[in-house]
Amino acid sequence: MKIQIKRYTTEPKLHEAVLEYEVALEDATLLEVLYEIKTKQDSSLSYASGCRSSVCGSCSMRVNEKEVLACAYKVQEGDLVEPLRNAPVIRDLVVDMDKAYAFNAKAKGWLQSSSAKKALTLEDEKRNELQSDCILCGSCYSACPVYSVNEEFFGPFALTRVWKYVSDAREEGISEKIANIQTNGVWDCTLCNECTLVCPQGISSKSDIEKLRSKSAMEGFSDPNFGNFGGGFGFDGSPSF
Repeated sequence: MKIQIKRYTTEPKLHEAVLEYEVALEDATLLEVLYEIKTKQDSSLSYASGCRSSVCGSCSMRVNEKEVLACAYKVQEGDLVEPLRNAPVIRDLVVDMDKAYAFNAKAKGWLQSSSAKKALTLEDEKRNELQSDCILCGSCYSACPVYSVNEEFFGPFALTRVWKYVSDAREEGISEKIANIQTNGVWDCTLCNECTLVCPQGISSKSDIEKLRSKSAMEGFSDPNFGNFGGGFGFDGSPSF
């Protein structure tokens, strides 16, 4: 079986090369194939991995232009493997996710002002159970097209994390959280659904952002771009014939 790997190095400067490797493995995961290549063919190959059980998210990368977890993806003949997008490449398939993770802090994705005496019902727990399964693999961050025009966009997993706590029955600072995501947040998303399609946990950040938009409207906010529509389409209040 032959696969191609897009290799990157920053020494002495950023350099890109696509190298082809052949391995004698059948029905193997990408992580198994990468390990085979590193240990038997090319020890310079760099990639990240951890639990090997689709829990830690550290082996997230792209195959044939789609985000996958290397420990879960079964390799096919001719696959092209490359690092995640929208994050600086450290080397080969390893990227620096510090900026991406920092959006969690900017978006205030934590329980900010809680009522310690609030007892959660089973319904309360189920409300954001799926969002709690996020493993921060960065797949949605890589798949998101908004970063090509706005590098300060909070992004799918940060906004999903905000919804997790906005929907938490113990959170008392909902208004503050909603106000915080109006700029570079809910209205910058195009609702393209690319994040949902690549999430290994089946989380729909698109759906979470839609719910945050609804909450925003309830708090008196609206899409700042709405008033920009016009140009003869009738949105500016003028007749169109």
